[in-house]
Amino acid sequence: MTGRPAPTALPPSLRAWLGLVAVLAALAVVALGVLYAGHSEPGTVDRWFIDPTADSVRPPWRRVALATDFLGEPAGSATLVVAAVTGCLLVCGRRAAVFVVAGVGVTVVTATLLKSLVGRTIHGADNLSYPSGHTAFLTALALVVALLATGRLGLGRTAGLSLVLGAALVAGAVMGWAQVALGAHYPTDVLGGWCTALAVVPATAWLVDRTADRLDGRRADADRSERR
Repeated sequence: MTGRPAPTALPPSLRAWLGLVAVLAALAVVALGVLYAGHSEPGTVDRWFIDPTADSVRPPWRRVALATDFLGEPAGSATLVVAAVTGCLLVCGRRAAVFVVAGVGVTVVTATLLKSLVGRTIHGADNLSYPSGHTAFLTALALVVALLATGRLGLGRTAGLSLVLGAALVAGAVMGWAQVALGAHYPTDVLGGWCTALAVVPATAWLVDRTADRLDGRRADADRSERR
């Protein structure tokens, strides 16, 4: 054993700032959920960005939107997660791999539960729309990868925060555009999915670190006991 501590899922330099972001994001998720609970039509904010009478996005951008949407489908998302976990096992270690699964998994489960709780629909009573699970998934994965990259590269607070929030913004914007363009979600659904990931991933990272540190401490105590 080298005695080198395992890299954390949540870099210490970002904990306070991402904690604040997570709280604000959670408040936004709740506020939007209360505002649009039980609705089946676009709200005022949604109409700023979409025209309900307009045709769907056309080629070649429709193909881009469909390809992006696939990344949030079961086959596409599973492929991305497996690739991320494999990369973590090869480069960053088990804690990082666990964080990928936990961060993405908890986010998707949270979004799914919120859909049933809020009950907002689009294109029929069976299509629950708030928050967007696709947007929550891709944003969560981007956040996880950016957090791990920040720790791996030893980035400071400013660079690390820029990378993490920038990755979340790009992933959320790309998937959010695809969902709205394909008529699968309202813009506020997308915003809710994005905020869900911002709220859940930092909290999950903290829990992963806390659990891993406790397990490491117990292993260290067991090793010392065996040497006596």
